[in-house]
Amino acid sequence: MADAEIQSGSSTEDDAANIPAAFSFMVPKKEISMVPDMGKWKRSQAYADYMGFILTLNEGVKGKKLTCEYTVSETVVKLLDLLATLDRWIDETPPVDQPSRFGNKAYKAWYSKLDQEAEALVTSVLPEHSATAAQEIAVYLKEAVGNSTRIDYGTGNIDAYFLYSTLVNPGCFWLSAGHEAAFAAFLCCLCKVGALRLDDQMAIVFKVFNRYLEVMRKLQKTYRMEPAGSQGVWGLDDFQFLPFIWGSAQFIGHPTLEPRHFIEEKVVNEHYPDYMFLECIKFINEMKTGPFAEHSNQLWNISAVPNWAKVNQGLIRMYKAEVCRHASHALTSCVFTHYRSIIMTAVRGSDRTITHLGLESLAACHVT
Repeated sequence: MADAEIQSGSSTEDDAANIPAAFSFMVPKKEISMVPDMGKWKRSQAYADYMGFILTLNEGVKGKKLTCEYTVSETVVKLLDLLATLDRWIDETPPVDQPSRFGNKAYKAWYSKLDQEAEALVTSVLPEHSATAAQEIAVYLKEAVGNSTRIDYGTGNIDAYFLYSTLVNPGCFWLSAGHEAAFAAFLCCLCKVGALRLDDQMAIVFKVFNRYLEVMRKLQKTYRMEPAGSQGVWGLDDFQFLPFIWGSAQFIGHPTLEPRHFIEEKVVNEHYPDYMFLECIKFINEMKTGPFAEHSNQLWNISAVPNWAKVNQGLIRMYKAEVCRHASHALTSCVFTHYRSIIMTAVRGSDRTITHLGLESLAACHVT
């Protein structure tokens, strides 16, 4: 499964040169608390950066299977080790007996380990020249695994991060729409500081993000976590959104599998090892009972769309409208302002060829 040769270090001397000697990172803090504040977010460069990052990865996985060949860098291996550590902690922290069926309190003990070790885990992934960013980036990792107070996880709990730096480009924002998007923000941070590079595009989605989903599903099942802010049958999914976007991109151009096929159990069981979208459907089928059209009505409706390109475009519009346009709280930070210069893209005609991971230019073409 994509066991391509492992390439060494993603960082370069040029990246280090982009960091001023006097530059200091900060622990993100809450900023957006009122609806009027969201206007600043919607107009910000970081909104374009975030959607650009998501769309770059979307372009990179079009027509590709999870099992195809791609580059696996040293940083990707380190990220997989980090996620393996989170997985091992679940085994070491079994659920406790309690009257309540949902929200097992052992999750709080598991989260406490992450809270204590997050900065060290992030430091182990970062190149030496950007190690001081660990305290800032670690916040996104901690936000990506659920809420330790409510013991829930999902896309419905919209957590936004307002990124502001007094050193460079004041007034930049960042959004993390739900827990999975906090992980996307975490990965984007690693791109910003040069830990992840262009060649890592497919590995970010197929190796790292897919492994993250496995760990989150294990968390959800082990500790019976509630879906955060679930919209029930009117939501796309209780827990995830991004794998449906990237998963639909994988199917674009497929010669036989159409959207109408993903509701067929035989198709799901046969093809889920190759496609994120079907992995999500399989997990839904395991967790929910009753007719699919009743417990997952939005997905049922999507199965009637004629082709995967339209599904992909529709999901991106839905993501912008229902996820990236809302926020319940925000944090200030530095990474997404100073490091914006490290992440570049070029748009060549309609192909929007990516030359560096991060996409300011691509974002400008897509984000409205």
